[in-house]
Amino acid sequence: MTYRSGFLPQPVVRFTGQRDASGDLRPGFLTSFVNVSRVQPIQHMDEYGGILDGWFSVLSRLGFHARHISVHGTLTTWKRRQVEGITLRFHHLDLPVGDIVLLWNADNPARLAVDLGTGLERLAWARTRLGWRDLVFGRFASLAPPPTLDAVRTATLLLAHGIRPASRGAGGITRRVIATVDPGVARLGVSSLVRASYRYWRLFGELKAPWPAVAAAIEEELGA
Repeated sequence: MTYRSGFLPQPVVRFTGQRDASGDLRPGFLTSFVNVSRVQPIQHMDEYGGILDGWFSVLSRLGFHARHISVHGTLTTWKRRQVEGITLRFHHLDLPVGDIVLLWNADNPARLAVDLGTGLERLAWARTRLGWRDLVFGRFASLAPPPTLDAVRTATLLLAHGIRPASRGAGGITRRVIATVDPGVARLGVSSLVRASYRYWRLFGELKAPWPAVAAAIEEELGA
């Protein structure tokens, strides 16, 4: 069953970002980011190539020259439970900027779909070549440690969608994120950073909680 198709901007919280020897996220990785996907069922293999070609046209309109785009991968099939597929990754010069997955039902290979995805922040990074922290955190980049900036940004997304701190379940994720905020840095409050993050997340959908409630929830959890 297809629930949605086409280009979909989806805010994501993920703890699998690559980290350096000190445990900090490497440039290009965030705990929360916007995944821009094109998810679409297809009938024929030619559509797969057509979607990839269409994505190259999108990248061109964004200022990425085709000669700087490369595609890497293997045609070896992977399998996850009832789904099989292949994954190809594309780079702009030295930076990976997304992937395109062809997947099908293992018991009925005629049921095909394409999932093309890229991180919006990573795409902006490749396009502008700005410093990663400056690109993502703007004027706050030098005012707090990266883990605190990343945590407040992520907590804002979770709390703004109504996921309050709790001992288990989704609320446990919110509590885990807030726990990485440096209490000393946040002693004067987090409202400015919350407002900036809130403005960003509001671009991609309606939020349930107002920003003052988000800031208050973070400060309350830190106090607790």
